[in-house]
Amino acid sequence: MLLNLRRRWQRWRRSRPFWGGLFAILAGSWICVLPLAPLKIMLQQGVAGIPSVLMGIVMIVLGLTAWFSPPQRSLAGVLTTLIATAALVLSNLGGFLIGTLLGILGGGLMFAWQPYAGGRAGKAQSAAGQAESVEAAPPPPTPHHDPQGAQP
Repeated sequence: MLLNLRRRWQRWRRSRPFWGGLFAILAGSWICVLPLAPLKIMLQQGVAGIPSVLMGIVMIVLGLTAWFSPPQRSLAGVLTTLIATAALVLSNLGGFLIGTLLGILGGGLMFAWQPYAGGRAGKAQSAAGQAESVEAAPPPPTPHHDPQGAQP
């Protein structure tokens, strides 16, 4: 039962941009929690705390979006990177640079992630299938053939 649960977790994790979403959630949490820290730690308090909390919440939502709606990963990745970069200026140096760096890393991983196509055996079979389809391809057109239909 435990082995089955572990396999289900691995299958779920591999079917989405898990690490990009995790880094985006961590970055959003770091940026969001920092304004709530004691005043001695804060560089600037007041109006700067509102964008920090809002940007942190948006980054957490974008990380969750990448997890639970993988087709939206490209948009979530770009927006996470932009918000993390904006947090550098608007939110105490982007959570003392840690939040910005985590956000840029997470956004890049979300944007670059591709769905898992199959195992190694699947890749070998697909390569063999591609070789067969290349052999079965129609012959190239004759030199006098014009695809637009114009006369020579």
